[in-house]
Amino acid sequence: MRIASWSAALLAGLGLSGAARAQTTGVMDAPCVAVSAVPITARQAADFGGLCRYEKENARLAPATSHRVVFFGDSITELWKLLDFSFFTNDLIDRGVSGQTTSQMLLRFQADVIDLHPRAVQILAGTNDIAGNTGPTSIPHIEANIRAMVELAKAHHIKVMLASIPPTTRFPWNPGIDPVASIQTLNAWLRDYAHREGLIYVDYYSALEDEQHGFKAALSKDGVHPNKDGYAVMRPIAQAAIDQVRGGW
Repeated sequence: MRIASWSAALLAGLGLSGAARAQTTGVMDAPCVAVSAVPITARQAADFGGLCRYEKENARLAPATSHRVVFFGDSITELWKLLDFSFFTNDLIDRGVSGQTTSQMLLRFQADVIDLHPRAVQILAGTNDIAGNTGPTSIPHIEANIRAMVELAKAHHIKVMLASIPPTTRFPWNPGIDPVASIQTLNAWLRDYAHREGLIYVDYYSALEDEQHGFKAALSKDGVHPNKDGYAVMRPIAQAAIDQVRGGW
């Protein structure tokens, strides 16, 4: 498809027409105001990187403490603060966006991690890449996006806690995909990469996995996302990593 035709199709998909399209696309001073006017079903197309999701919350944050940690990820991270709100205190900040792939996360890494001036970040990513949320991908592409985030963090003197991808045998929204082998391959790479680069590897997978390499039934309602009990299992693992990284400052 030619670029002009693709652009027209995208604009049509936003549910806008004529002058409204002109007001909500292109370069502008306050793009998130325009995004808020787009129908909610078309928000991802209008804001692919999710840069508007935390714009207001980021602006309201107090100056960073010397021990600020950002948890950066997708829905598994975003839901954490909803089901275990008491964990996110003492300048521990949740910046998860539901449904995002590593490509989208890389786009907002500056706004939702670097610009918040944390001392450390946990990166928990890859589930939605394997699920195909933004189309076809490959293991090397996912690895490259994660490497890019890690390198950005290190360039800004931000310590990295690199989390394993939680287990699952099936994505309810894309049941035709068998994710087990991809998750195991990526987790092996994440563990080895963290070791080579001096990062802290946070192994949630081992604590959540059942005998079929899926999510333990008691810890998840859909086999992908932790429930309250699942986060209760993850919390001490996360806290140990936070204590380790803070102890090294």
